[in-house]
Amino acid sequence: MIGSILTESLRTAVLVTGLVVIMMMLIEVFNVSSDGRMFNGLRNRRVGQVILSALLGAVPGCMGGFASVSLYTHGLISFGALIAMMIASSGDEAFVMLAMFPGRSAWIFLILFVVAVLVGLVVDVFHSKFDGCHSMSVHDQDRESRHEHHHSRHYGWKRITMFLGVFVFLGALLAGWLEGGQEESDGFNLLSEEWMYWLFTALSLCVLGMLLWAGDHFVEEHLWEHIVSHHLPGIFMWTFGTILVLGLIMSRFDMTSWISDNTILMILLAAAVGIIPESGPHLVFVSLYAAGVIPLPVLLASCISQDGHASLPLLAESRASFLKAKAINVAVAILVGLISYIM
Repeated sequence: MIGSILTESLRTAVLVTGLVVIMMMLIEVFNVSSDGRMFNGLRNRRVGQVILSALLGAVPGCMGGFASVSLYTHGLISFGALIAMMIASSGDEAFVMLAMFPGRSAWIFLILFVVAVLVGLVVDVFHSKFDGCHSMSVHDQDRESRHEHHHSRHYGWKRITMFLGVFVFLGALLAGWLEGGQEESDGFNLLSEEWMYWLFTALSLCVLGMLLWAGDHFVEEHLWEHIVSHHLPGIFMWTFGTILVLGLIMSRFDMTSWISDNTILMILLAAAVGIIPESGPHLVFVSLYAAGVIPLPVLLASCISQDGHASLPLLAESRASFLKAKAINVAVAILVGLISYIM
């Protein structure tokens, strides 16, 4: 029993981590390729700011959130727009949700976006725009390396390691080694959608091509330092640990019945955990929902309250804004969670 739970936990962790890293690498490509031009047309229109910031928050990962925080600290968007980003954002957990339950996650993201826009507009009625101005961190080499990548491409150990890692993951995906067995009945066969394997096969091939042709700065700074070194270990360990603990607990204790009797408590707990400005702890609620242990209201409360580590730059720039924003997020998370629970 323990051996099968350990094997299934490891399989799921490898699969989820691989899918998440593939998506994060592609998002990184889109972000760098845009060269920041997507923000240049921003004007002092509150509704447009809120919608744009909510859209940035809906982008999986931290890049959209970082962009909104940078725009806010430069006085380019309102406090309500900042709140909209934080509500719409699910941080790196958005990648995991797309990997675990892609169909349902799309509806969840839509709900988060609608709530984000409505709350952002309401907040702007009572709050004036932040007028601070701080330096924005930008990789100046990105523009140069994009034009000169054919002159600065070397196949060092970092590029080769990532290429081999994606290649092995792709082979395991095609061979079916990462698919859950039909005999599993513990509720942890989270990634059974056949179409998703073919989709990520194509995306993995795109990443392999990118690793062959991208410039050194992009590969080493954006892909290796930002994704592989910073994100990958945490995603794997939290996913593996969460699935393993859940498997061990559920094999001995009926968590579903306990949580069904304490859903309101779980909503409060999810909202409270969302105060932590970091990805990782929130994966517990994503995994619990994917395993059918917690209902949607708890996951909604978690998603609304937390925003991964997108708000960390805000904490560094303005602790007052961070505390006010987090207080509003927690209040909205609890309210939406309770309303959806009652409904």
